[in-house]
Amino acid sequence: MTAVARTTPVRFIDAPFARAADEFLAERTAHFSVPGHKRNPLLVGDDPLLLADMPHLCGVDDMRLSRDLLGRAERLAAQAWGAAHTLFTVSGSTHPNQAVCLAAGSPGDEVIVARTSHRSVYAGLVFAGLEPVWISPDVDPVTGLALGMPVERVERALVEHPRAKAVMLVEPSYLGLTSDIPAIVEAAHAHGVPLVCDQAWGAHFAFHPGLPDCAVSLGADAVIMSAHKTLTAFSQGAMLHVSDRGLLDVDRTRACFEALLTTSASGAIYASLDRARALMEERGTVLVEHALRLADGFREEVGGWCGARCHDAGMIAYPSVGGVDPLKLVVDLSATGADGFQIERDLRDDGVVLEFADRTTLVPLLTIGDDERSVARLTSSLKRSLARWAGTATADRKATSSWRITPQPVLTLRDAFFAPRQRVSWRRAVGRVAAEIVSPYPPGIPALAPGELITSGLLNVLRGEVSDGTRMAGPSDPSLETLVVVAESSAPEGSN
Repeated sequence: MTAVARTTPVRFIDAPFARAADEFLAERTAHFSVPGHKRNPLLVGDDPLLLADMPHLCGVDDMRLSRDLLGRAERLAAQAWGAAHTLFTVSGSTHPNQAVCLAAGSPGDEVIVARTSHRSVYAGLVFAGLEPVWISPDVDPVTGLALGMPVERVERALVEHPRAKAVMLVEPSYLGLTSDIPAIVEAAHAHGVPLVCDQAWGAHFAFHPGLPDCAVSLGADAVIMSAHKTLTAFSQGAMLHVSDRGLLDVDRTRACFEALLTTSASGAIYASLDRARALMEERGTVLVEHALRLADGFREEVGGWCGARCHDAGMIAYPSVGGVDPLKLVVDLSATGADGFQIERDLRDDGVVLEFADRTTLVPLLTIGDDERSVARLTSSLKRSLARWAGTATADRKATSSWRITPQPVLTLRDAFFAPRQRVSWRRAVGRVAAEIVSPYPPGIPALAPGELITSGLLNVLRGEVSDGTRMAGPSDPSLETLVVVAESSAPEGSN
């Protein structure tokens, strides 16, 4: 029998930076530049971390960047995600979040910002001297979890603050929900301001029709992505996509990005970003399709088990929700009578680690890196723990405070950050103005920010979360036995 010739063309996906990185690791030159260990076997042995360590400058590329490897990789990424310009970073989404804050306006300018933004945005606002106009997403009255950002809320903020320079949102949210981004884009652009989307948890959106649309394709002017969260880049690998519509100055954005970028960037992280992009272009649809089947199977197994509820496409019924990431597993324990922290401990004892857990919610992060075996292990362990603890919780169980904060600003973020400060006991902190961030982590969303009034109700909730085992990121005393507050001589009258 004559063999049938293969007629389907094989698509070659170029990854120029990753290919050059492989060549660098294979070469045997006398390398008189950093890193100091020189990958010398007598020093590093067979340590795979140090053996794979390589600089960008005087490493993968030369000091003059004559091969333009990073530029070529970034341009390929821009094509893959449909952006006008893409910049790679080795500092996670923190770096582009803060760079965009610097690019969005000048000290004293207002920007409309989602209160559920990551704490890196708060630091960026301080750096830039911007004054945030906080807006909060809707909250599910039953579970206490954040939903989407209503378009009307954005429009009202734009009308009430006509000099605002930008709208900055988190899309998708930590819980995998998106707002009506096209309508918000239209509202922002009608007022002549850019929409910035922290899409750290949605780098995969561009590669399968079963996922929400990527904010880049929906008209956002700057989109931040953590390629290490849901794709295959090394930890800290992230991207900033920028449009050329003119609402956000591209040259200024590049300058702000470069100002905050390390001059000793890891070539290994850059290479992993390049390789992650090539992988998704080559096999992204197939990989996501497989992950979607795993997610559907998990929901079928766990949904309804002992009263557990899994977020699914039905979340779109909420008016503020424009889309749902089916790969973001969110398990609501409200009706189980089980305590989420106890479930998390059981799973950890079984060798299963979750992305997030609080009293009422579990978030196992499922990505293209999972397979049937890993999801089966998660499912069986979770069902076993739920059966053990259902109906046993006695404490008043509430979702993390990060979702439902109504801030009471007294000073601007920047003024409070740089004001004289003092440390006081938690009892004496009530009624004072905070001088530091307090963020339950995860999700890393500040429940208290510099310049805000410390109320007894909020402080009691936060201290309760600490006693439950939640880590507080930001405060110099994570136990919250003491807090750093604005010194009395610097606080405005009536704040004590």
